[in-house]
Amino acid sequence: MGRTLILTDDTSRGERLARNLGAGGSVTLHDLYGDAVPPSGSSLIISDVSALTSESVRRLRQALAVARGAGTPFLALIHGNLGRGEIQATALGATRVLPASVAGAMLLNAVAALTGSPGPARAAGVARGSLLRDQVDGARQAFAAIFRPDRMPEPAIVESGAVLVNRAVREAKIRDWLTIVANFDDVTHRHCLSVAGLAAAFARQLGLNEVDSNHLIKGALLHDIGKAKISLAILNKPAPLTPEERVEMSRHPALGYDMLLAGGYDTLTLAVVRSHHEYLDGTGYPDRLHGREIPDLVRLITICDIFAALIEERPYKRPKPAHEAFAVLEGMDAKLDVDLVRAFGGVATACETPVRASA
Repeated sequence: MGRTLILTDDTSRGERLARNLGAGGSVTLHDLYGDAVPPSGSSLIISDVSALTSESVRRLRQALAVARGAGTPFLALIHGNLGRGEIQATALGATRVLPASVAGAMLLNAVAALTGSPGPARAAGVARGSLLRDQVDGARQAFAAIFRPDRMPEPAIVESGAVLVNRAVREAKIRDWLTIVANFDDVTHRHCLSVAGLAAAFARQLGLNEVDSNHLIKGALLHDIGKAKISLAILNKPAPLTPEERVEMSRHPALGYDMLLAGGYDTLTLAVVRSHHEYLDGTGYPDRLHGREIPDLVRLITICDIFAALIEERPYKRPKPAHEAFAVLEGMDAKLDVDLVRAFGGVATACETPVRASA
C-alpha cells in the first residue's frame, strides 16, 4: 500500500498502531514533540494524538505542511470527545476521522479504502462508492456493539457511530446510504441505520450544527435499543406479527428507556427512546402523550422512523417509493408535526430512485 507515516505524541502507542496495521517496515513513526523533521512522500498519513490541544494542533499543522503531498490521504484518530475532535481534524484537512478505540478490522477497512487507489484520485472523489461502503460497514460495526441485550451501550460507542453516520451522509447521497443498508440481513440493524442516515440528512435539511446533528443521530441509533430485549423470533419473523406478538413488540420503548436510565444519557435522548411511537393526538404509546408533551427531537425521529419503515422491504410487504411514503406522512397531519413533515420533503425527494429515460 506504499509508505504510511504515523504522527504521534506517544511512540510506544504509535508502535502498537503500526503492528495493528500489519504494515511491517512500510510504516514510519514521527514523534510530534521531537526535533526531527517528518519525511515527505508517504502514501498515507495517520495522526494518533492523545489530546488535540492548541499546541498539538499547531505541531500537527507544521508536520502536515512538510510531510503531506497534494492529495495524500490523512486519517485522524481521535481520543476523547469525537465530535469536537472531528471539527479540529477537519480544520487540519483530514480525509477521514475515526475514534482511536475502533476495532482493528474497522481501522484496516478505513486504511484500505484510503489507499486502494492513488491519493489524488481519492481526494478528487473517485471511487466514492467503495469509500461509502466502508463507512457504512464501520457504522454497522459500531451499531452491532451498541445493540446488545446483555449490557447498556457505552456512550462513547454511540458517539462514534453517530459521527460515522453523519460524515458518510454528508459526503454521499442519502439514497446511496439507504441502498447499501438495504442489503443487510438483520432487520433491526437495517432499520436503525436507515433511520440514522435519514436523521443525518434531515439535520442537514434543517441546517443544524454539528453538535445538534450528532445529538439527533445518536437518538436515531438508540431509538429501538429496547428491541435487544425482544425475542429474535419476533424481531426477524418473515410475516406480520400476531396481536400477541405486537403487544410484546410494543414493550420495546419502555425496555430501552429502562436500559439507558442509569447510563448517564441526557433527558432528550431518553425521551427519544421512550417516546418515538407517541403521536401529537395522544394515540401513540407507551404514555399516550399529547402535543407539547412530545419534544421536537422526538418528533424529528418519529418522522424518520415512519418513513424508513415505509420504504423498507420486508418478506411480507413491498417497499413504498419515497414519494408514496412521504404522502403517507403528509396524511398523518393530526399525529405528526406538519411543519417538520413539510421540511422533511427535501429528504424524501433525495431518497427517490431516479426514473431512467427510455431508449
